[in-house]
Amino acid sequence: MIKGPKDFWKGVAYLSFGAIAYWIARDYSFGSASRMGAGYFPTMLSGLLMLLGLLAVLRGVTRPGVPLGAFAWKPALVITASTLAFGVLLTRAGLIVALLVLIMGSAPASSRFRFEWQVVFMALGLIVFCVLVFVTGLGLPMPLLGSWFGG
Repeated sequence: MIKGPKDFWKGVAYLSFGAIAYWIARDYSFGSASRMGAGYFPTMLSGLLMLLGLLAVLRGVTRPGVPLGAFAWKPALVITASTLAFGVLLTRAGLIVALLVLIMGSAPASSRFRFEWQVVFMALGLIVFCVLVFVTGLGLPMPLLGSWFGG
């Protein structure tokens, strides 16, 4: 029945995430296209995600495709741990340190990662970019240096 397992399960994941997002956004005011409410964008985005998921499921059922490979547990755990560390460190150590831990902690999840000084400079550039966009540009109340550093 399932001819393309990779497409099929990708579609199931998209459908699931879209349905969860739609369920979360159901209590927000929807509004209209000219006067969008808080639920307009998440509802539309979740609908689009579910549509793409449905198309992927249909493709997985109708067309032969690539079989699923083994699940990469180590990279998934490394990325999850780095993301959790970012969340814990954001208020305590600040945005700069939290981003550095997130970037440098999740980079080894790739099998092609090699530590070079170029990576550090690119990470610092990304941190500067994030500070400029989120703190300076958007004015989000994120401390650059957290309570551990007297910020």
